[in-house]
Amino acid sequence: MRNAIYGQSGGVTAVINASACGVIEAARQHSHAIGRVFAARSGIIGVLDEDFTDTTDVSDDAIAALRYTPSGVFGSCRFKLDDPATDNRQFERIVDVFKAHDIGYFFYNGGGDSADTCIKISRFADRVDYPLQAILVPKTIDNDLFGTDTSPGFGSVAKYIAVSTREASFDVRSMSVSSTKVFVFEVMGRHAGWIAAAGALAADEGYDLSIVIIFPEIAFDRSRFTAKVDAMIHRYGYCTVTVAEGAKLADGRFLAEQGHRDAFGHSQLGGAATVVADMLSSTLGCKCHWAVADYLQRSARHVASRTDVDQAYAVGKAAVEMAMAGDNAIMPTIVRTSNDPYTWKIGKVPLTQVANVENVLPRHFISADGFGITNACRMHLLPLIQGEDPPPYDRGLPRYATVQHIGVPKRLEPFKR
Repeated sequence: MRNAIYGQSGGVTAVINASACGVIEAARQHSHAIGRVFAARSGIIGVLDEDFTDTTDVSDDAIAALRYTPSGVFGSCRFKLDDPATDNRQFERIVDVFKAHDIGYFFYNGGGDSADTCIKISRFADRVDYPLQAILVPKTIDNDLFGTDTSPGFGSVAKYIAVSTREASFDVRSMSVSSTKVFVFEVMGRHAGWIAAAGALAADEGYDLSIVIIFPEIAFDRSRFTAKVDAMIHRYGYCTVTVAEGAKLADGRFLAEQGHRDAFGHSQLGGAATVVADMLSSTLGCKCHWAVADYLQRSARHVASRTDVDQAYAVGKAAVEMAMAGDNAIMPTIVRTSNDPYTWKIGKVPLTQVANVENVLPRHFISADGFGITNACRMHLLPLIQGEDPPPYDRGLPRYATVQHIGVPKRLEPFKR
């Protein structure tokens, strides 16, 4: 019997803790093979620092409550491990920590960059003959993970954006005669326009709303864009613009490039909404309001998709089941088996197919003019936002869980990161 460690990595979601719940509850069902279940605090940083929470003695009710709790209850991180081909120190430290605590199972909950971390650790463990099963539990709001029909975390963001775009469109429509004519809504999505596409779901056969989408996959053309918005204003009297933070010019520059980069070399974005609103105000002479969804879109557990919650839990549980079956360096996936009615099952892919690969919005999901979505995209996205799964409420506010930090005694000298 060996111990397991679970970690959360990258941007958190409304349902990542549902995956944690799935991992921990499934591990408890396999107590014959898995001893203690540790949670690394702040992801791989907690492993390097030997900073764990021991979930073993946390009550079943407290673990179950994670299913309803947004954000990363154990703390997440953006931390890129060194290249093991040039510097082994971090990997030697990780294996030393695993040896000290008899870790045989490593469950890392993250996206494409986390897949890179997970596969590097798996390969190094093999190199030094340390028995370890490393499984990536998929998560990303951007929906850009390769090999899975959808990424847990995306469905809830898509639901939040679709709902917010519809409600904001009602608002700007009501004010458009004498005041605001354009509302610009900035959403996440660096290279993939899945979240931006969800804004288009706000308009359908029952709601003829004026919505224009700016995708990262389509080079931004100022003249074409302003002409499109002008036409929508003339037709409807107003327009709601949903812009992905990763919208790019034809030369590849981001509209909202800030000049800062994260640990993985990604540009820090934010500000596309102000650029677009200023552009429309100066070109069309109309009053614009703007907002940035930012953390709100990925933490909105109160409006999470039930489908997304179920899938997030399922991949956490499946990760443990796959480890028990002997799998290593793989990721559980969501496999769509039918679109109407929507049905799905769990599959798996090797991490070599996932790490550092981005799954962008297909061109056939984007309308011919580049400012909307096709029916094929609508039919693909709608099942992912279905169902409600509200958290319990108390005195008008959601009751979210916290897990008491039950520290694990450190057995090694501190590591200088």
